[in-house]
Amino acid sequence: MARAERYLRAGLRWLRLLTRRHEPAGVRVFYGHDVVPGPGDAVAGGTGKFQRLAQRFPNSPTGFSLLYLGSTWLPRDVGPLLAYARRRRIPLVVNQSGVAYPGWAGSDTTRINDQFRRPLLAADHVLYQSEFCKRSADEWLGEPRGSWEILYNAVDVRHFAPADGSAGAEPLLLLGGDQTQAYRLELALRTLALLPEARLIVTGRLVSDPAPLLRELGLADRVELVGRYSQAQAPALFRRAHLLLHTKVLDPCPSLVVEAMACGLPVVYPASGGTIELVGDDAGVGVPHPQSWDRDQPPAPEALAEAVRAVLADRDRYAAAARRRAVERFAVEPWLERHAEVFDDALRGVEPRARSSRSG
Repeated sequence: MARAERYLRAGLRWLRLLTRRHEPAGVRVFYGHDVVPGPGDAVAGGTGKFQRLAQRFPNSPTGFSLLYLGSTWLPRDVGPLLAYARRRRIPLVVNQSGVAYPGWAGSDTTRINDQFRRPLLAADHVLYQSEFCKRSADEWLGEPRGSWEILYNAVDVRHFAPADGSAGAEPLLLLGGDQTQAYRLELALRTLALLPEARLIVTGRLVSDPAPLLRELGLADRVELVGRYSQAQAPALFRRAHLLLHTKVLDPCPSLVVEAMACGLPVVYPASGGTIELVGDDAGVGVPHPQSWDRDQPPAPEALAEAVRAVLADRDRYAAAARRRAVERFAVEPWLERHAEVFDDALRGVEPRARSSRSG
C-alpha cells in the first residue's frame, strides 16, 4: 500500500510538472521526494538534513524553482528529474556525502557510483560534507563541472544540549545511529567486553543478530537495544551516556557525531574519514587503523577500549570541548544561512564563491 501511494504521488507530480505553464518566482525547493520527514519523524542517513532544510525551505514537488538532491537520498526518478531541470533551466544543487567502494559495496560499487556520478556532474553547485567527501568523490566519481564548497553537517545546538546534571557513575557508552554493517556492532561488543565496569546502549536497525555474540561474551545484562529514535527523542538518549563509541570506518560526515558532541559527549572512533574533521584534537580520541578501499579494517577492540579509558579518565575536559566545538563550528543557523545564500545565487545565475567551509 505504501509503495502504491508513493507511485501515485509521483505520477500526479509528473502530470502537474509536464502541464505547468508558468515558472514560479522566488526560492521554491524540491528535494526529489514528494514527502520529506516531519520534525517528529525518525530519520536515518541523509534524510535528517532534508528534515531540517524543509522547515526553512518547504518541499515544493510541483512548483519548484530549484532542485536540491542529496547523494544519500536520491529519488528513483532522478534521471527524468535531471532532464526536466536542464530543459527548464532550473538550478541544481547537490549535497554530496560518501561514495561506494569495494570494502562495503563489493560488486555493487560501480552501480552505486554511477547513480552518484550523474547528479554530481550535472550540478550547478556541489556542497561536499567534508574534505574527505571531496577527495573520495574526486577519486571515484570525478571532479564537479560546476562550483563547489565544503559545508559540514549541522546540529541544532539548542535542542541537542548537555544534561543539567552529570551522567551516572557507571560508565555508559552509546553506539548510535543504524548498525548497517555487521562489524560495527561486533566491534562495539568486543570493546565492551574489555571494559567490565561499563554498559552499552545500541540504537537503530541491526543487520545481524547480536544474541550469539552477547552469549559468547557474557554481555546480555550489560547491553541495551533501544531500536530507532526520532530527532525529538535523541537528546534524552544521548544525555544518558558518558561517550559516543562510533565504530564506522571511513565515515564521510556523520551527523550522529555532531549531535552527540552538542550534547557534551566525547567521541571514541576509528581515525579515518570525515569523522577526524568533526572531532578535531580535543573532542575525543581517534584510534589509528589500516585504511583501504578494498577492505574495511577497523581498529582492534583493545585499542578502542584503551581510548575509552583515556576519555573517561578526563571526561569533563573532553565533554566541554565537544560541546564547545559543536556550538562554534556546526550550529544549524549558519548552515541554513549558507544554504539561503547558495540558493539565491543559483537562482540569480551567479556562481557562489568557492569557500573551504562555513563551519569548519
